Amino acid sequence: MSTAVEREARDDTTAALFALTRELADAEVRPQADRGEQEARFPREIFRLIGKSGLLGLAYPEELGGGGQSYETYLQVVEELATAWLAVGLGVSVHTLTCFPLATAGTPAQQQRWLPDMLGGDQLGAYCLSEPGSGSDAAALRTRAVADGDEFVIDGVKAWTSHAGQADFYTLFARTSGEHDAPDRASGISCLHVPAQTPGVSAGTPEHKMGMRASVTAQMIFESARVPAGNLVGEPDRGFRIALAALDAGRLGIAACATGVAQAALDVAVRYARQRQQFGRAIIDFQGLQFMLADMATGVAAARALYLSAARRKDAGLPYGQQAAMAKLLATDTAMRVATDAVQVLGGYGYVEDFPAERLMREAKVLQIVEGTNQIQRLVIGRQLARSAE
Repeated sequence: MSTAVEREARDDTTAALFALTRELADAEVRPQADRGEQEARFPREIFRLIGKSGLLGLAYPEELGGGGQSYETYLQVVEELATAWLAVGLGVSVHTLTCFPLATAGTPAQQQRWLPDMLGGDQLGAYCLSEPGSGSDAAALRTRAVADGDEFVIDGVKAWTSHAGQADFYTLFARTSGEHDAPDRASGISCLHVPAQTPGVSAGTPEHKMGMRASVTAQMIFESARVPAGNLVGEPDRGFRIALAALDAGRLGIAACATGVAQAALDVAVRYARQRQQFGRAIIDFQGLQFMLADMATGVAAARALYLSAARRKDAGLPYGQQAAMAKLLATDTAMRVATDAVQVLGGYGYVEDFPAERLMREAKVLQIVEGTNQIQRLVIGRQLARSAE
């Protein structure tokens, strides 16, 4: 098969994938968003449908049970889902993040045992890194996994866990050596695959959040939870590198989600501005409002271009950590600004739950916080610039 024919085949496959995603978003996801958020109802049935449709393992190789798609393609699927409902788009991103350690650092035996169900849509995952006392300073985690014969005994508490109590497995980072406050604390962290049914594993009370209420966030509690030594993913005491690599990829997922929220807010604002009549004409005809909408549209396009550019670097095997931080920073700040402006365009209607603008504004805020605050993104970018100048 020639390169041109291969490219055409890929293009046809990608077009069909995007069409399927839009169909699911329009028929199944978007109609449930408002009610799901009002009721704080976790959309597990939607994740099952998405999984059966092959959308939960897109970014991983087919030989591991994934969809074999480029990261550039996968992120556009995430954006489409997040435009319809952030809880779903973010859920796909979180699940992809939880699969990263096993897909990149697991042994062939581990991959054959667990990845087909994880990537095939039968299971949903959660990522356990942050703790009540360690967020941005993730290496200061205190949760311990102590070797006991052919098992690890896990004790500790994880915080801000998406899908807590709903997930089928937890990708856990725990201390296997050293102390949380030692200078070399990052070197004593390991990664473990923990099935949800493991005795001693439980979820705390869900957090009452400002937005994205349908996505369950809670503490995960590990009390003398035992897992086989064979559930260690990667080398012992070297798990923090895996965590950081996973977060680089995950930040692109957050950037795609933020772009989706920004696009949804822009769509709401434009649709309202076309319909709303004041002083005898649609308000979109007033230059002041046109300029606001133009700035919103430009921001959305810039965020999309930046995350796709970073994704292409990842797909090409090039370093992309700095670009992922830039994409996460720009896209999430843009989402917050565009969602806020959408509320302004709708005026009083933007402040009430009858229209989705207020929900999008509340949802946008969390994206500036999760998977590394935007202050941390600036720190990552600044450090990269300092190193490149040496």
